[in-house]
Amino acid sequence: MRYLTDRKRARGLGAGGTGTHHHWQMMVRSMLMTVLVPLFVITLGLGLGGTQEEVLSYFARPFPAIITGLTLVVGLIHLMNEAQEAIEDYVHGAAEKLTLVAVKAFCYTLMAAGLFALVKIAL
Repeated sequence: MRYLTDRKRARGLGAGGTGTHHHWQMMVRSMLMTVLVPLFVITLGLGLGGTQEEVLSYFARPFPAIITGLTLVVGLIHLMNEAQEAIEDYVHGAAEKLTLVAVKAFCYTLMAAGLFALVKIAL
């Protein structure tokens, strides 16, 4: 017995209807992280080793600030979605909802704090 209609089978959607879309989002974020992480490591490595004023002036420049901000945002969104997948698979009931809220709040707080610090450095 087939549970998928021909249209859903052709589009690659299962019963939930969003599996393919979610997979593509994860793939795009993974590809972005593949580019951003080495750029961030190189940028961070070039910025370290000086005095505090030199490091602050280095990260106040546009390229290091943009790379740092993009890596922070994309990395935390990727982490949040991966953690959500794990929580949905292994935690159930009220604990699942509370854990999802806690993980999302934690990731958004880290993102806000990191971007705030970056803006403070740049200005």
